[in-house]
Amino acid sequence: MTAHTAADHHSRREAQHEIPDPMRRDVGLLGELLGQVLAEYGSQSLLDDVERLRSLTIAAVEDDSEEALAEAEEFVEGLEAERAKEVARAFTCYFLLANLAEEQHRIRTLRSRDGEVPVEKQQPSDSVAAAFSRLAAEVGEQEAQRRLQRLRFHPVLTAHPTEARRNAITASVRRIGTLLDERDDPRMGAAARARNTRELTEEIDNMWRTAQLRVSNPSPLDEVRTALGVFDNSFSTVFTETYRRMDDWLQGSSAAAAPPKAPAFIRLGSWIAGDRDGNPHVTASTTRQAVAQAADRVLADLEARTRRVGLALTLDERYTPPSEELTGLWNRMRQLSEELTAQAVAHSPKEPHRQVLLAAAGRVGATRERNADLGYRGPEELLEELRTVQSSLAAGGAPRAAYGDLQELIWQVETFGFHLAELEVRQHSAVHSQTLAWLEDPDSVESMAVPGEEVLETFRAIASVQQRYGVNAARRYIVSFTQSAQNLADVYVLAEKALGGAENAPVLDVIPLFETYQDLQNAPRILDEALADPHLRERLEATGRRMEVMLGYSDSSKDVGPVAATLALYEAQEKIAAWAQENDIILTQFHGRGGALGRGGGPANRAILAQPPHSVDLRFKVTEQGEVIDARYGNPEIALRHIEQVAAATLMASAPSTQRRNADAAKRYSALAAQLDEASRTRFHQLVRAEGFAPWFAQVTPQDEIGLLAIGSRPAKRGLSVESLEDLRAIPWNFAWGQARINLTGWYGLGTALQEVGDEQLLRAAYLEWPLFAAMIDNVEMSLAKTDRRIARRYLALGDREDLAQAVLEELELTEKWVLTITGQDRLLADHRVLGRAVQLRNPYVDALSLIQLRALRRLRSEQLSDQELADSRNLLLITLKGVAAGLQNTG
Repeated sequence: MTAHTAADHHSRREAQHEIPDPMRRDVGLLGELLGQVLAEYGSQSLLDDVERLRSLTIAAVEDDSEEALAEAEEFVEGLEAERAKEVARAFTCYFLLANLAEEQHRIRTLRSRDGEVPVEKQQPSDSVAAAFSRLAAEVGEQEAQRRLQRLRFHPVLTAHPTEARRNAITASVRRIGTLLDERDDPRMGAAARARNTRELTEEIDNMWRTAQLRVSNPSPLDEVRTALGVFDNSFSTVFTETYRRMDDWLQGSSAAAAPPKAPAFIRLGSWIAGDRDGNPHVTASTTRQAVAQAADRVLADLEARTRRVGLALTLDERYTPPSEELTGLWNRMRQLSEELTAQAVAHSPKEPHRQVLLAAAGRVGATRERNADLGYRGPEELLEELRTVQSSLAAGGAPRAAYGDLQELIWQVETFGFHLAELEVRQHSAVHSQTLAWLEDPDSVESMAVPGEEVLETFRAIASVQQRYGVNAARRYIVSFTQSAQNLADVYVLAEKALGGAENAPVLDVIPLFETYQDLQNAPRILDEALADPHLRERLEATGRRMEVMLGYSDSSKDVGPVAATLALYEAQEKIAAWAQENDIILTQFHGRGGALGRGGGPANRAILAQPPHSVDLRFKVTEQGEVIDARYGNPEIALRHIEQVAAATLMASAPSTQRRNADAAKRYSALAAQLDEASRTRFHQLVRAEGFAPWFAQVTPQDEIGLLAIGSRPAKRGLSVESLEDLRAIPWNFAWGQARINLTGWYGLGTALQEVGDEQLLRAAYLEWPLFAAMIDNVEMSLAKTDRRIARRYLALGDREDLAQAVLEELELTEKWVLTITGQDRLLADHRVLGRAVQLRNPYVDALSLIQLRALRRLRSEQLSDQELADSRNLLLITLKGVAAGLQNTG
């Protein structure tokens, strides 16, 4: 019996007793209602089959029984094709409901904290309030306030195909969540509870009967609509609520009655319908439509909010006289539109502040309708008018009216502008150089495959968007695989050629994206050379010497393994930050992180606090991808907590103590870092560079089949087949290993590296004193906790390379041994009770889906399948891909 499995069945029994009663109640209720729905749909026999498989996989874990697991496998193999699909769907639905119960308990916990008296010692240690207090103790109150004003959090939504659920399923889950939340209301009576139970049953039945697989891939505009749904459900209220909570704490009893101290520090970006690197479905036309849809949504929201705030300002001019500036603004509005102002007067006689805001709401509506005569030229003009109203109210003796709802409206405009999220365009550097070659010789053979006209049309689309919605709607242009300063200069040249000259070209901030291990090491030199380009120097002058540099976590990890990539990214950030300081540049490092640990995933706040000195510098910009968007922002209360944690960490990263600790640790453990880098990279390359590795990888995981899953508009592969890792995108690379219950991309190479170091005392000291190392070890621990050796062996047995399979299993065991040694635990996640509890309780249910997936894979690997058997096995596999993703709460 291995240490992992022995501890596993013991800890699962413990976990069952540690579940909080409210969460146990929710899981029990939802499971019971799902069982009722299954029995009604497929008769009692379907429920019996689900329960039989569930009991076998639980017994296999609790009793550490290979016999029980083999019996479960035999049971799965014996299921009829249609029944196997139904059982897989049932386990997938269970995970969606279990995830919801966990989310509801987290919300319950947050509400419980929120009910406490908001004094400093009762603030969570990772709250903005606590961070501000600690920072002020180090640098003084005034300097802490100054730093707070410079704070910036910039999440960028991307449409990478890592959200395995259909929108219809997500919507159904959200409705079930709302009903589950209602049951926490202590005022709910027996009749209301009975009605709630009936509605829950109806929604679960609806979810069960909804097809879990999309018929076709979503288009880029479908992905835009999904993102706009997150704005409606969360962003539109959560961001201003974040500012308000921060200001309430900073000002105490003066909150909402004095000028705000909390800045509007969030800006939203999007790559959806802007990222054309490897996605032929993103065109100039879709880019234009994406911006138009986002602008329409945010302007509609602003019009409604402005009208609502205006209608509430029923302050009579006798008691709150208007300022001269407000009277002047009103006169200008009357000249602009007599009809609009006459309506405002009719609705609000002798209420000048109300009149101005109602007229402003009308102008926002005109902006949405593209009425150039009446609409605003840009959000800055609206902000100027709102601040005129605010100043008049404050001067007229009504500070609460000035700094209450009106201030939240101002924050809203500052955050979203008239475009909601800035659309960022991304394209591969090779496409730019090929397009320039095409312009030089359109008839050459090499030029025939270049989408040259579409590349030029992209720049015309950017210019059109800027003219319509303002420069900030689309000015950032990311260059994938930046390998020279010329790659950046090419963008400016193409923009000028597309628009017929520099005077017509759009305003562009070109952002290099350093992705591979080699590119990360070359980044400072490339940036140095880029400073010679006159276009870049001109933009630095115009922006106050502000610049962004993007770091890719995915390809660097696939390049050299997770350990070496983590260390290389730290070193790159350190050197780029030093380069920026030497050149007097205000730098924002843009983190291209994914959800999986092999793509930079893990807790964002811990990652921020482990960064090199001056690399964050009060600005944190990061990609938010796939299921991470829904997990972090789908529920407003969880979104609020996540943003607060990120903001607190970003603020604390500037503290002298944080910077000193990270710098000292990096220096103290530099020799250890070099040893870990070399040993882990060598071990990783021995595996992935072995002859025949790529085909073997496709054999032992569902890598090929992932491309059939209609979860995103972007293709999973860079070509038709995968002959090497270069052909494969990072997302399916991570997704496939996760599905095989191996999670290799999160840990491979670490065990060998730690074994080579061999000094337990040194490694334990590093874990306590070196934040980067501690974060890496904890992330690996989480990745290991989601693996299962017994299931992994069955996936590895699908291949014909015992040497590679053995290398994976040996490294897995070695890595776990050293992680437990360093953390001083007897089992994984022992010190993370909540997380450990969730993983331990889920794993047997994931095992059931893994066994069904293995059945499908074995059949698909067979050459003797009829067309119907092929279709059935493929469909079954796709269902399990979604189910395992839901169970592990991770795709790519």
